[in-house]
Amino acid sequence: QGLRCAWLVTCGALVFFMQAGFAMLEAGIVHPKNVTNILFKNMIDASIAAICFWLLGYGFAYGDDKGGFIGGSNFACDEIYNNAGGSDSSDGWEGWFFQWAFTGACATIVAGSVAERTRLEAYFVYSIVLTTFIYPVVVHWGWGYGWLSAWGAYPDSDGVARPIFRRNEESNGMIDFAGSGVVHMVGGFSGLMGAIVVGPRKDRFDPITGKANPVFEGNKTLQSLGVFILWFGWYGFNCGSTLAISAGAANVAGKVAMTTTIAAATACITASILGKILEGHFDVSIGLNGILAGLVSITANCSVVNPWMAFLIGIVGACILVGGHYLLLILKIDDPCDACVVHGFCGMWGLWATGIFCTDKNVQYAAYPNVND
Repeated sequence: QGLRCAWLVTCGALVFFMQAGFAMLEAGIVHPKNVTNILFKNMIDASIAAICFWLLGYGFAYGDDKGGFIGGSNFACDEIYNNAGGSDSSDGWEGWFFQWAFTGACATIVAGSVAERTRLEAYFVYSIVLTTFIYPVVVHWGWGYGWLSAWGAYPDSDGVARPIFRRNEESNGMIDFAGSGVVHMVGGFSGLMGAIVVGPRKDRFDPITGKANPVFEGNKTLQSLGVFILWFGWYGFNCGSTLAISAGAANVAGKVAMTTTIAAATACITASILGKILEGHFDVSIGLNGILAGLVSITANCSVVNPWMAFLIGIVGACILVGGHYLLLILKIDDPCDACVVHGFCGMWGLWATGIFCTDKNVQYAAYPNVND
């Protein structure tokens, strides 16, 4: 139990360090006059997430199930206290800390989508709503005992929890190991809605031709620093989602580290090549976003696929990134960081890829209850 607690605290700290990665990446993309604003948003996201997730969000996410939709207990973490788990079990402190780090990561994705044209006060409202209700409810669906969960919302005749699709022992729920859907797709599509609602930046698109005008190329040094911090932190994100490090969980964590690395590296190379073909020159920004696209794409399935599968998942993730970038320009949707593409579109691909590539042996190796006889 002590080892598990140390593992979650360490991995949670790595995930929290990703806030610095998001901050540096976004600061390297926006115009220098808007850097302070974007840094403030990243700072306030982590802080609002901590308070809102403590008071209500954690209870909505992991409290007692209410009809497979939402949790309804443990508000203000009133079930977490000294010796709450007795002498042989966890009191729960480290679980809240690890999940808060994920909440902050989800919230700060949107800052990139609505950068350079959003008032701080309005952004505060969004951050409160997402970290208090929207994200925790989706967490309950997929990771608690909600209607999509692999662990199941409804018990069978023996009292064993099962998903609702058949409501029996043959049911299989959704596998989203570390959050391609639960974290990244929620943040990415929230950012897409935000970008649509606030509209494009001034002079982003030519009013006559509708073509995208050139924008500030950004600080490539800050962008690179941000992405490498994110890649580093992602090992806490994905490997830490074993939620333990003893027995078979250690092997799963090692496998996750390998598949995560292969997908990120493959997507980086693929995106760089596609950028060269389409733009006529290599662009480090496309390669950096390719890394993130690969990481997001592998996050749901990193424990249930083999390395060659991770290689293919990374290639497709890079293609979705490049295609999504040009799709947004065609639709005149202004996302300065392509956050909705990287996290939303690639997060959706990560969920699909789980179903396409996972095998029963890999699913059982990762200790999921999903079994197909």
